[in-house]
Formats: sequence, structure tokens, C-alpha cells
Amino acid sequence: MGAKIGLMELVFRSERRRNLLIFLKDGPRSIDEIQEHLSVDSVSILPQLKKLKDRELVIQKGHSYELSIMGKAIVDRMSPLLGTLEVLEDNFDYWSRRSFEGIPQILRSRIWELKNCKVIRPDLIHMFELDPQFVENLLLSRQVLSFGSYFHPSLVSLYLEIAKKEAKISLMLTEPVLKRFKADYSEDFQTLVQFEHVNLSLFPKNPKLAGFTVTDRFFLLTILPQIKFFEHESLFSSEPQALKWGADLFSYLQKEAVPVSGKTNLIIR
Repeated sequence: MGAKIGLMELVFRSERRRNLLIFLKDGPRSIDEIQEHLSVDSVSILPQLKKLKDRELVIQKGHSYELSIMGKAIVDRMSPLLGTLEVLEDNFDYWSRRSFEGIPQILRSRIWELKNCKVIRPDLIHMFELDPQFVENLLLSRQVLSFGSYFHPSLVSLYLEIAKKEAKISLMLTEPVLKRFKADYSEDFQTLVQFEHVNLSLFPKNPKLAGFTVTDRFFLLTILPQIKFFEHESLFSSEPQALKWGADLFSYLQKEAVPVSGKTNLIIR
């Protein structure tokens, strides 16, 4: 009788076994469901099921298969790890050049929720313009949470436009951005803060994060690069998990924010 295969090798060496374990996470499955989901035949999947059963990660009840308690413990930890690897691999060039300092540890551990993000990278002739997909979706949004540590003049008119459509807006700005907003766009600033459904707040610390916007339609995240040169590249997603991640990031930063009104006097440092 041969030596038992180690759990690490059993789980991670075979992509088919990994996918099978993850598929069983949501409950018992028949062999037909397993074959259909994994696009395999019984000849190729039954030996894998036997290996998982032999190490008591999967149990068979009648004609269905399900995770054991030990199997569930492993898969519960395995899914976030594999999801994180997938997210980083999909946009490796973006993530590898970015600083993670501005992302709280609790949300770094949930990077796997940012699946199916695409990189928005402006070409040279549109380098200083807002991305059309961002603008289109923002104008259709009904709820907006936005954080910014850099100033873009076009955002002023956009936020005024959606405010007039009675969209619920929460803006969180760093002190330099807020100062410029008040100084260079004083009339628009006063108009915007008069809307009851618009909340403006000051983030008093160095966020180490360029900015992000999350609405009921999309999530746009712009992370500062590791080098000082600012590349205006962002991650864009419409996935519900990404929207939840963005909203949680806003809530986390909002704990440090100070409400701002039209009469607020900023302290110049």
C-alpha cells in the first residue's frame, strides 16, 4: 500500500481537484452536476474524488458528494487565497507597480473581491481627460461615494449635474483639494453644498491613496505608484463584490473625516 499523498499536494497540485473542492463548497453535488460543471467525464473525475475521499476531505452520501468538516475548513481558507492570486495575476503589471500603503490591512485581505477589474489607461491625446466609461456611468448613478487626493476640474461640473438629478452624493477630499475647490470654483462649491443630498467631508491625513469612486453602478480605484511619478491608471469594475469593497473602503476612511459646510474655514498649514 502506497504512502498517503500530503494534503498540500492533494489540494494544490491538481487544478481539477481544486476546482472540485471549490464547487462542493456550496453544498452536495451529484456526479452528473460535477461532470457538467467541470466539463469532465466520469473516467477522469472519479479517481480525483477517490483521492479526496481517501483523505476524508470529501464524503459520499448515496449518489452525491459533499465536503467533510475538514474539507470545509480547508476550502473556506483556500478560496480567498486563490481569488487573491487570480486578481493580482489578471492585472499583474498594475498591482506590481502600486503602493498598498493606502489600503487598510482589513481590505488588503479582501483583495480577492476585486475580480474582473479592467485597467483604464488613457492614451496620450486623452491623458488629461476623464475616462468616457467613467463619465457615462457616473451620470447615470443614483448613489455616489467618492474620495479624492488630486483635483480634476471636470469633476466639479459632473457632480453638480448629478446633484441636480437628486443623486445622493458623499464626497471626501484631502485638504489641498478642498482648498482649491473652494478658491477656484467658489460659486460651484457653494451651490453643491446647498443640496441636502450632498455631503462633503475633509480627510485630514495623508491617505497614501490617489482616489476612488463607488456608485450603485461601478467602482473606480486609482492607487498611487511605488515611485513618485503619478500614472493616471485606474481599475474599473461593475461586479457587486467590488462595489461592496469600495463602499467599505469609503466607510473606513470616513471614520477620520470631518464634515464640511459652505461656511467651513480651513486651517492653512
